[in-house]
Amino acid sequence: QVKLAESGGGLVQPGGSLRLSCAASGFTANMYAMSWYRQAPGKEHEFVARIIRAGGSTNYADSLKGRFTISRDNAKNTVDLQMNSLKPEDTAVYYCNAQKGNPLRDYWGQGTQVTVSS
Repeated sequence: QVKLAESGGGLVQPGGSLRLSCAASGFTANMYAMSWYRQAPGKEHEFVARIIRAGGSTNYADSLKGRFTISRDNAKNTVDLQMNSLKPEDTAVYYCNAQKGNPLRDYWGQGTQVTVSS
């Protein structure tokens, strides 16, 4: 059974850090591009970061560059998101996504809540 399980969310003060992790099972995650998205209350689903399957090339939402870092461990089928210098506007549910083409496969996790507040 295909599953993406996010963990690591929680409550953190402004300026703090959190590390999210996504564990993939039921498929070969190293064949997929792995991404993080987020959705804040009342806002659209937003792209955060992506790491491709080969070579580990990454890309980020422009507004998050320098604060967030995505990484993957293909041996463990995991992808992490290190978030530093967190701001209240980073408060959102963060979702893990796995995608590949030919044939198209697109999987989503259930999300993990991140709240940045003093």
